[in-house]
Amino acid sequence: MIPFYKSFSQKNKPKLFTFHFSFFTLLLLVAVTGCGYKPSSHAISNLFSDTVYIEVHVDRVEPENAPFLKDEMNRMVYTRFGGKVVPKEQAQSQIIVTYAGTTFTPLAYKNGYVSRYRTNVSVNFEMLTKQGKLTKRINAIQEADIQTSSLLSTTLRIQAIHNGLEKAMDEFLAYASAKGLTLEHEK
Repeated sequence: MIPFYKSFSQKNKPKLFTFHFSFFTLLLLVAVTGCGYKPSSHAISNLFSDTVYIEVHVDRVEPENAPFLKDEMNRMVYTRFGGKVVPKEQAQSQIIVTYAGTTFTPLAYKNGYVSRYRTNVSVNFEMLTKQGKLTKRINAIQEADIQTSSLLSTTLRIQAIHNGLEKAMDEFLAYASAKGLTLEHEK
């Protein structure tokens, strides 16, 4: 006699998961294509050409942030814009990024020492695009805790600046996408 739990074989079970998964995939595909979704790179292509030159100007007080900012801008052009970073002579579009410095504001104290602070990072973007010259100033705010160790504080300070710069670049990407989308609707 076959035990009760072995009498039902796996092949007799309905393929409910497969049906739901394929139905969900089809529904998602129809929703994304039917609503006119276009990636941000499509909107940005209305503003920038395929070849972009990036120049980074850095605050003299904090020159160590230049390589980080330059690398992140290059990554953004490759991955989000779908373009190429080229020398100035070959570029049809330009982005000039000026890191205008950082301010730190204490938010909380513990035993007389700052335990939490706000980082305000200022970045200016000048763009020479298909439509002409555009400028955008972005102030990104980052809040973080701070340690009592000076070595950890320095590391956390640099990390807070990098996080603020990443937020500023994300905001720049959103601005460029929105600007490109408005140019598309004006056509």
